[in-house]
Amino acid sequence: MIAYRAATSDDAALLADLFERSFVETFGHLYRPEDLAAFLARLSPEGFRSELADARYRFVLAFDGDEAVGFCKLGPLSLPVDADDSALELRQLYILSPWHGRGIAQALMEWALAEAREQGAATLYLTVYTDNHRARAFYRRYGFAYVAPYAFMVGEQADEDEIWKLELE
Repeated sequence: MIAYRAATSDDAALLADLFERSFVETFGHLYRPEDLAAFLARLSPEGFRSELADARYRFVLAFDGDEAVGFCKLGPLSLPVDADDSALELRQLYILSPWHGRGIAQALMEWALAEAREQGAATLYLTVYTDNHRARAFYRRYGFAYVAPYAFMVGEQADEDEIWKLELE
């Protein structure tokens, strides 16, 4: 049975590990080792600890028994879009591949939408890799729509991502 709970400052290393494992298993083959290492270094336990201490960020973790298998992070808007001050960004939604297809992504997305609404956000933005067809289909089911192209930097490599948004009102 999958259980969910809010992340705390004690979860910084766990979040960094989950992020690295899920990102590498999904996208690691796309990058030169030095670009991947530079990118992952920015998302260290210290980086997550800093965000966990910042009231503008919200995290939820998914557990299968005692094992953390996924997480979701909401935060302030950092994307180059014209949006009002209430807009938020779905910064990360990652699930380890053995747990894909078990409803965890849906539960994390439902949490993100409820949390964004609770914070008064009128719009929720995210980025998605152009060739991540599974994620694009998932976001489309929730009503997210394409806004603009976006260069997502992994080390010195610019990925072809897309900015998507959902009107929450």
